[in-house]
Formats: sequence, C-alpha cells, structure tokens
Amino acid sequence: MSQSQRSTRRLARRVGWETILALLVLIAVIGGTVLNKDFLTVENWSNLLANFVEIALIALPLSLIVITNEIDLSVASMLGLSSSLLGLLWQYKLPIPLGIVICLLAGALCGALNGFLIVRFRLPSLAVTIGTLALFRGFAYIVLGDKAVADYPPEYAEFGLGVVPYTFIPLPFVLFIILALIFWVLLHHTTVGRNIYAIGGNQMAARFSGVNISRLKMLLFIASGVISALAGIVFTFRFSSSRADNGTGFELSAIAAVFLGGVTVQGGKGTVTGVVLSLLLIGIINNVLTLADVASEILRIVTGSLLIISILLPNLIASTHERWRLMQRQKEITRLGGASVAK
Repeated sequence: MSQSQRSTRRLARRVGWETILALLVLIAVIGGTVLNKDFLTVENWSNLLANFVEIALIALPLSLIVITNEIDLSVASMLGLSSSLLGLLWQYKLPIPLGIVICLLAGALCGALNGFLIVRFRLPSLAVTIGTLALFRGFAYIVLGDKAVADYPPEYAEFGLGVVPYTFIPLPFVLFIILALIFWVLLHHTTVGRNIYAIGGNQMAARFSGVNISRLKMLLFIASGVISALAGIVFTFRFSSSRADNGTGFELSAIAAVFLGGVTVQGGKGTVTGVVLSLLLIGIINNVLTLADVASEILRIVTGSLLIISILLPNLIASTHERWRLMQRQKEITRLGGASVAK
C-alpha cells in the first residue's frame, strides 16, 4: 500500500460521523444567517432550543434501545398519555408534584409493558411498539377525551417558558443537557454501556459473556417510558395545555434524529454525541423553514426525507467502503502475484 493510500485511510478514520454532523450544523447556521436576518437573534435561538426539547428527551433512551437492535415507536403516545393524565389529576385538584410522580410511574408501567412483551415472549419490538403506540394513545383519549385542560399554576408555566437568568437558554433545555450528560456517561464510560454495545453487536456472544440481556432490555424500555412521560410533563407546562393528541408524530422526528446521529439500524453502533448533534441539526433546519413561512406539510416531508437518508446513507457508506477494501485487496494480490512471477 502506498504512502498516499495509508494517509487517506488514516484521515478517513479520524473524520468520524460526529465531525461531519458538526460541519453540517455549522453550514446550517451559516445558511440560516444568510436566508433570514432574524435567525441569529436571542429570541429565535431561545425558541429554537425550546421547540425540540421534548423530541430530544425521548431520543436519548431511544438511541440506547436502537443500539441493542430494538426500537420503541410508542414514545410519543406515552408522552400524550402522560400529558392527559396530568390534566386529569389537575382537574381533580391533586397537587402538581404528586401528579408528576404519578405520571412518571405511569410512564414506567408503559415501558415495563413494552419490555415484558418483548423480553418474556420474544416478540419483535417493532410489532409490539406499533401496537402499544395505538394502545397508549387510545388510553390518553379515554383519560381526557377531546377536551383540553389548562390554567396550570404560574410557577409551572414559568418553568416551561422561562429561561436561565441572564441567558437565552430555556429551562427545559437545561433538563435535556443534564440527562444527555448522564446518558453519555452511562453509554460510553460504564459497564452498562459496554453491555449495550455487546447486545447490539452480537446478542448470542453477549449472552455467553454473562450479560443479562433480558434485564438490561427491560430497564431500557422502562427508562424510555419514564423519560417519555417526563417529556409529556414538559410539553404540558410549556404550552399550559393537556391534550390527548399532544406529541403526535414526535416518534418520527426522534427516530430520524437517532439514525441521523449515527446509530445503525442493525444495532451495535452509535454515540450520544452524534444523536445530540443530529437533534441540533434537525432543530436548525426546521427553524429556518419556519422563519421562511414554509407550510407544516413541508416540514413533515423534510423529517421523512431525513429519516430515509439517515437509514440509506450508512448502508451506502458501508457498501462503498467494502467495495474499496476489496479492490485494494485485489490490487495487493495482483501486485504480489506479479512480483512472484518476476522472481
């Protein structure tokens, strides 16, 4: 292999997907600045960060689930159920802190149901969570019906709409940053994280290595339920409204962010950093389109396109890399064969 080829391979290894995402974020920021003079204003960035908090929250545990080669499509429905339940409890004058605890417990139960069906009966997570997506959304309508509950205490609405003093950073975004750091440490610096990668890479090998696959998957689905419920609470306080249809369609945006962040469909690969960068990229793109008065239908098309691209792109890169590797190997064999004949 020539010196230039070795240099190219070293450069390819150094330039990871996170670096590419960071460059795309920078390009998106520059494009937004050029296209709209209001893009870089403090008010706009505060709205930008606030508008993807709920999706960002549910994407964190979802990314770990996908790394284990599973998926949870019911996250947005659990968000809606949590919002409806909080509204019902507030209607009956229960204290808000108690209502929050009950909603988080309900989220844990929903996640445990997903985990139980998947782990105990070894059912495909795609099929199970498609079913619970409809089930939990139906429960949300049973709990609250078609009405909305508003008039939450001002201090809770202030949490949903407020910012960190002397900054433009929304308070709910601080909650996301704290959880993102926790998930980053958990995935990249603990035995639990190594076990998650092991399960996604080769489940049978992980089982022979002593990893309790059933327990870990169950815990991940419970965590997904709890954080989806938390996202429902944040959404409710941010808009001061509980509705059964809150968060409809959020699961697609969260899945798009997870795959675009470098988590592969086959599992075993992905980072929290990549997912956070992809969330920021999607948030900026949506914000720029919103400032340009683009219709909501176009925003859905963009989200769907990003989802397709995020699934296709890693496969195209992997297949291209494999073809390049085979070509290099063939060249090396040909060169060695020619050298042997010359001797």
